[in-house]
Amino acid sequence: MNNKSEDPNLWNDAAEAQKLMRERQQLDDGINGVKAMEQQLNDNIELIELGEEEGDEGIVKEAEDALKALKAESGRRQVEAMLSGEADSNDTYVEVHSGAGGTESQDWANMLLRMYTRWAERQRFKVELLEVHDGEEAGIKSATILVKGHNAYGWLKTESGVHRLVRISPYDSNARRHTSFSSIWVYPVIDDSINIEINESDCRIDTYRSSGAGGQHVNTTDSAVRITHIPSGIVVQCQQERSQHKNRAKAWDMLRARLYEAELKKREEAANAEAASKSDIGWGHQIRSYVLQPYQLVKDLRTGVSSTAPDDVLDGELNEFMEAALAHRISGKPDIDAADVD
Repeated sequence: MNNKSEDPNLWNDAAEAQKLMRERQQLDDGINGVKAMEQQLNDNIELIELGEEEGDEGIVKEAEDALKALKAESGRRQVEAMLSGEADSNDTYVEVHSGAGGTESQDWANMLLRMYTRWAERQRFKVELLEVHDGEEAGIKSATILVKGHNAYGWLKTESGVHRLVRISPYDSNARRHTSFSSIWVYPVIDDSINIEINESDCRIDTYRSSGAGGQHVNTTDSAVRITHIPSGIVVQCQQERSQHKNRAKAWDMLRARLYEAELKKREEAANAEAASKSDIGWGHQIRSYVLQPYQLVKDLRTGVSSTAPDDVLDGELNEFMEAALAHRISGKPDIDAADVD
């Protein structure tokens, strides 16, 4: 790849050149990352030996903490190395939909939108808000973000499903405990190498006024676009751009990506029938519970991984859950009994 990148004719095809340079950078980052980890491992082992010789417990403790952090980084890289699916390296769309329950579930959907945005920012991914439908009193009815970064889809793909929140409602004057549900749908951005044919006669296109912030022009013209693919029932919408033409183009991209994700799901189910339930998305298939009262616990209903720091999880600390879910999915093991988790 280094030799190819020095070819003076490389940039005659800009798209191919960018693809090559991107792949080269990813390989370079991976190799340098492993070398850096090896160096840190050796350096900290030497520090421990030195600290033990000199009786300096502070040095030993510092080096041991560094090795624990290194072990966590190693686990993350090990899981990431298994992200070899057809679209794992791609950017991804993340949709958030509130469930039944009005303001409660709409507020919960907004909390989930913030959680995934914060997670993406922690990974140094770029996040674009493509559309959002605000709730009547608080929160959101739905939203779609685009997460850009290497392996964005691979990391996020196991987050699709229903998420449950249990808390004392801030909207209940009697301070009663409420249970709210919202769903997450993750599907990859597809590039030009993947051809998805769509018959436009199978689609219904609606335009409407954008909601939320965006300026006078956005809120007073029918610039937002919704496309419904009638055979599959898939609906996508975009209101990010001021131009209806640009929103329409992005909505078509999103629809192609949704149809592609549906095809990937079919292939996975055909290849591993007993694990098909892992990809099901519906109000009866919860993947994670977030309990804020009467105790504090976030627990994954597939892997059993838990955290007693829900505030940290809701602030984007999701890697432990994602790593376990990815390893669980790759292993093909059945989900644990949700009743045992609760």
